Order: sequence, then structure tokens, then C-alpha cells
Amino acid sequence: MQLNFRAIHEDRPGPIWRDLFAAFWPAYRTWFFSEGADERPPRVVAESRLKQDMPELMPTYRRLLDLAGGGADEARFLALYRPAPYLTGCSQAVWTGEEPALIRNYDYTPRLWEAVLLSTTWNNRRVMAMSDCLWGVLDGVNESGLAVSLSFGGRKAVGDGFGCPLILRYVLETTTTTREAMKALARVPTHMAYNITAVDARGDFATVYLSPDRAAQVRRWPLATNHQEEGGWERYIEKTSSIERERFLAERLGDPRGSFDNFASAFLSAPLFSTDYGAASGTLYTSVYYPVRRSMELRWPGRTVTFDLGTFEPGEFPLALSA
Repeated sequence: MQLNFRAIHEDRPGPIWRDLFAAFWPAYRTWFFSEGADERPPRVVAESRLKQDMPELMPTYRRLLDLAGGGADEARFLALYRPAPYLTGCSQAVWTGEEPALIRNYDYTPRLWEAVLLSTTWNNRRVMAMSDCLWGVLDGVNESGLAVSLSFGGRKAVGDGFGCPLILRYVLETTTTTREAMKALARVPTHMAYNITAVDARGDFATVYLSPDRAAQVRRWPLATNHQEEGGWERYIEKTSSIERERFLAERLGDPRGSFDNFASAFLSAPLFSTDYGAASGTLYTSVYYPVRRSMELRWPGRTVTFDLGTFEPGEFPLALSA
């Protein structure tokens, strides 16, 4: 499968983001209203909740909405409050050696992936992140050296809250350490279960289990796959080998003879790397974040591309995903 990957830089929302919106909006509109327009909250409710729970994002939200045309449907989508459900895979872990790093695989269907790395300074803070929902974050790092990534939490619960990619955008725009990030993640409501792993430039790390029907569970645990401690969606967890992947990561992290290079390379092979793209659970990329350096690598079998937050170089290249 051939895709076109793009690394894009635009300090403030402008014509580059507007073109991205124009390209992806038809597909996102279909997804967002797939259960019917009445199933999504009205604009006034969505904007009110965004202002209440993540007020620091409002200036950027208004600017993006202007660029998107200012319509009610666009407003409801960009607020990302109670969006349509969706499932992803993912494995993520923090290397806790001399130089901390956050490594993750993002597993999803290629046809719904933006394939965009976005470098911005939207709230006077530089952020470099893999884009989702046009201003959300799948994983990323900010100028303070805080790196975060998300994975689906493997529970059926759906409720009042925001799409987790927007919550991660909020975290990178407003917090500087893992401790601050965990406080924000525990406060902002999520519409589905997610596991968020974070590490900062000091090497402090944590994973938080989020769900719309219970309080956040913050653990000093350096990894996550697609299940939480209890109340899991057993069929999904078994299908995605979530428990097996978690055990594999824990064993590799606990190996006193292990090296960072070997650990990071393990993400490019089974059981972490998947080629089941037809079942919407193939690995689309491996990202490696270095909080101290404020840099990251994107890895695929046989290819590695490096990006630095301070000297970000835009570009694009074809990407082939093989089943």
C-alpha cells in the first residue's frame, strides 16, 4: 500500500492548515456523523464544554474554525466533544536508561491515517506531533521535553468527554512535566478508554488509564498496550494480543543485559509490529521520542527519518506498507 507522508511546519494556523482541512474534511465529516447528526452534541454544547475544560485552546480553536469556514458542522467536529467511537491498536513504552525515550507503534487502518507530522507554535509553545483529527495528537513532544502517546484502553465504555487526540494536544500545549501532564489528564473527561504514557526531560514517567465511567488511574508504569487493569473488552484484547504484547515489553525492559537499540528495534518485528492492515490493526509507524534532545525518529522496516523540534525541516516522501 502506497501512502504519501508529510512533515509540515506552520507556526500559527494559516493557509497550510486550511489546505489540510480541505483535503481531510470530507472523510472526517463522514466519520464524525456516521451515527447520525443528532448523535453528536450541538455546537453550543460542544463549544461550552471545550471552553470549560480546556480554555487555553479556545483562541486556537476559533482561528482554526475561521480557516475551516466557520460552519456548525465544522465547529462540532473541531471541538471533538463526544465524537463517534473508533478503535486503534498500539504499543508504547518508556526506556528508562541513561537517556530516556518514548517508543511507540501506532496500529490502525491506513485509509484513515493522515500521515502528517505537524510542527507548530500555536500557544507560544513549540510542539511536534503526529496529527489526528486535524489538530489532535497521537504522540508528540513539546519544547519543554515532555513526550506523550496514546493507545486505546480496551474497554467498551463510551460517555461524555473529548476525543483523546485533542486532550493530548491540550497536554502538550499547556504542561511541561509528566507530573503536570498526569494532573491534566486526570481532570479532562475522555469519551472512550485510553492509556496515556508520558516521559519528560528529567526521566520522570507514568501511565494513566482513562475511561469515561470511572476515575483516572495513574501508575508509575513505563508501558501500555490495549487493556487496563479490570473491566476489559475480552474479545478485543485477545484479538489484538494486548496482554502478550504487554508481557513482551515488560520482559525486555526488565532484562539487565538489554540495550536501547535492541529494545527500540523490537518494535519493528512481531509481536509488536503488525501487518494486518486489512483488519485495521496494522502498524503504520514506529516513533521514538528523545525528550532531552527535543527530537524524534519515525521508523519503518529499512527506513528511519529524524526530526528536531528546534530545526524542523518540512518534507514529504512516499511510504510503502507491505502486508
